[in-house]
Amino acid sequence: MAEYYLISQLPSLDGISENAPLPISEERFTELCNRFLGKKAQNEMKKLTLSPPKSFESSGSALIDSFNESERNLRFALGKVRAEKMKKPFDTENRILPVEYIKAANTVIEMENPMEAEKYLNRCRLEILETLRPMDNFSEDYIFYYGLKLKLILRIRQFDTKAGEEAYRNIYNSILNGDRLEAKQ
Repeated sequence: MAEYYLISQLPSLDGISENAPLPISEERFTELCNRFLGKKAQNEMKKLTLSPPKSFESSGSALIDSFNESERNLRFALGKVRAEKMKKPFDTENRILPVEYIKAANTVIEMENPMEAEKYLNRCRLEILETLRPMDNFSEDYIFYYGLKLKLILRIRQFDTKAGEEAYRNIYNSILNGDRLEAKQ
């Protein structure tokens, strides 16, 4: 029953334009979850991540586990395609990567603009998440879905085009000059 009260307070994340302010912050979302969810669900909320571990670790939620597996497959596909382009070996750990992930990775590799590539990957991730969207909008899984969607939206908004281009140029120039410079954080 607590999920109903929590979800009824959450603003919709559907149809938000790229430049519009978000209707809720991650801090507010976490605060609401801590107020209405039990300890078990709160622990599962803490496991929401956009960077899951390389090997499977159960979160306790089928939705979170499915999203994490999709993210792992996407990352392995990106690594495989990048390695093939550079004619280097890459260990996929005997994974059978779904064709749609390989296609997405190939599309990204061909993009010249890193920001556009990140936006494309974010759209892919959002599409994957939409396939996992629970039918019951008043369930714990819906809360996990909402939390992941909020994280994805926030992630792409954190990118700074100017700073990214500067870091890219610094790294690129260091490679050309044989220096060992790293991107500034």
